[in-house]
Amino acid sequence: MERYSRQMLFSEIGEEGQKKLLDSHVLIVGAGALGSASSEMLARAGIGKITIIDRDYVDWSNLSRQQLYTEEDVKQQLPKAIAAKKHLQSINSSISIEAIVGDFSLEYEDVVKHVDFMIDATDNFETRFFMNDVAMKHGIPWIYGAVVRSYGTTVSIVPHKTPCFHCLLDAIQSDGMTCDTVGVISPAVQVVSSYQVTEALKYLVSGEVSKQLVSFDVWTRQYSSVNLTKLKKADCPSCGKNPTYPFLSRDNQLKTAVLCGRNTVQIRPQQKQVTSLAEIKNHLRPLVKDLKGNDYLLSFTVENHRVVLFQDGRALIHGTKEEKKARNIYQRFFGA
Repeated sequence: MERYSRQMLFSEIGEEGQKKLLDSHVLIVGAGALGSASSEMLARAGIGKITIIDRDYVDWSNLSRQQLYTEEDVKQQLPKAIAAKKHLQSINSSISIEAIVGDFSLEYEDVVKHVDFMIDATDNFETRFFMNDVAMKHGIPWIYGAVVRSYGTTVSIVPHKTPCFHCLLDAIQSDGMTCDTVGVISPAVQVVSSYQVTEALKYLVSGEVSKQLVSFDVWTRQYSSVNLTKLKKADCPSCGKNPTYPFLSRDNQLKTAVLCGRNTVQIRPQQKQVTSLAEIKNHLRPLVKDLKGNDYLLSFTVENHRVVLFQDGRALIHGTKEEKKARNIYQRFFGA
């Protein structure tokens, strides 16, 4: 417990609170800017188990704001979840780190059942809608977070106590801006993740969270805090009296999706599968250029498109937003 001595001197946590943190399990959805910052703080704080799920790999554009990663991670084309686990274990070897390389969807619902808190570190509303419904269904609190340019916003969501994400849609405005279209600076990331981690620690120690949506701009030093308690809707399909959890329907699970703000399409098989990357690599060798791979993915170039295939059968087709073209490339090399 000596490594947490300064944290235990903070009276709101103390020794008993630290024991609760060591017995806690937090799920972080997304291992990009917010996810890497949050996971590092949680690991240093002594969260007993941290599960990280992410669908992407580390590239050069990540290094300016995704604090866990290094140039070596880029050179090795490591999936973000795997790279994050490696670095977090070197920070705190006494806690458990679970890394899942995948797209957070229905197949991972069982993971959620065993966690105490979820942190939203994703970059798209589809995943957040799924997070919200699975959280409402299983009674798991979570905290929404978003950051773009120098602006950030965050709000805690607790089943049966606060409005859910579905209720708050009108209050959480989205103008379509993303980090990939208008950029982002690291200080804004750090502030959002600081709010998120603080709320996680507060809930895990005391069961309480803030009831306010916080927004700020670190460049202009503007700040706002709004109480959203009254926005809870009795007829909400996600948290109302008769919830239907619409975003847990398989009909709402995208199989082909243009990634938010990126010139990239993700293709996901109908069913999760374990792919033999070694066999596919041998098959592709005479057909494609710049073929590379590791234990987690293969990448190659074809027709000016960079293709990355993961072990679960997912593929990222870079260089296009046309879903039909992406599907054709996928079917050409991987079938199905």
